[in-house]
Amino acid sequence: MAEWAQNALILWGIRSTRELWVAAAVTLAFTVLGRLVRGVSVSGAVAGAVICFVLFVGAGPGAFVALVSVFVLTWISTHLGYVRKQTLGTAQNREGRSASQVLANLAISAACAALFAITRNAAFLLATAAALSEAAADTVSSELGQAGSAKARLITSWKVVPAGTNGGISIAGTLGGIAAAVLVTLVCAGVGMFPLKQTAVSVMAALLGTIADSYLGATLEKRKLLNNNGVNFLGTLVAAGGALLLA
Repeated sequence: MAEWAQNALILWGIRSTRELWVAAAVTLAFTVLGRLVRGVSVSGAVAGAVICFVLFVGAGPGAFVALVSVFVLTWISTHLGYVRKQTLGTAQNREGRSASQVLANLAISAACAALFAITRNAAFLLATAAALSEAAADTVSSELGQAGSAKARLITSWKVVPAGTNGGISIAGTLGGIAAAVLVTLVCAGVGMFPLKQTAVSVMAALLGTIADSYLGATLEKRKLLNNNGVNFLGTLVAAGGALLLA
């Protein structure tokens, strides 16, 4: 291997090309599976492959396990009450999430994993976990809220609005989102991304991100200053930033 390539691997904390091949194989298998179950579209599969590879190489196999937990929670919650969501006009496209949706929800976690690989600052692993937990919490809360409630309350005014309204929150959705954030955070801790005693930091940062997501949805997205992808991206950014500050 060329010396510059070897130095690049060392910079990322990769000891051999074997690790890259393992990461590539796992990424390929996960990408194919994600597409087969229609969790992602073709473009979403490509974007997801990039995210998966960066997480695996940057933060280790544990981050990949955490990504799988996010995917499973997202897939299940998306398919719950699908007919009802179709009636509301909020159902996810049957082809799965697009590249823009995948990147909006997962790009920040991948960026934090890459920063950990370069700096070896463990705080970035906590930020990675918080961003993944927020992505799961936001999706689950939104999907369960639409599946289980006809009405929601706008986070800015507490006004009753139809389920699926930007910035609308419900009891079912909120409880589901909290459960998702806790579950993904525990997975991250369980695979050794950070000590168990720091789970509260990841959960709190993730919930902070979901609150920010709802608030931005009720304000900037409602005024068409941001689209849903932009709101989701900023929600994960708030979660990662919150974890870094709390850490």
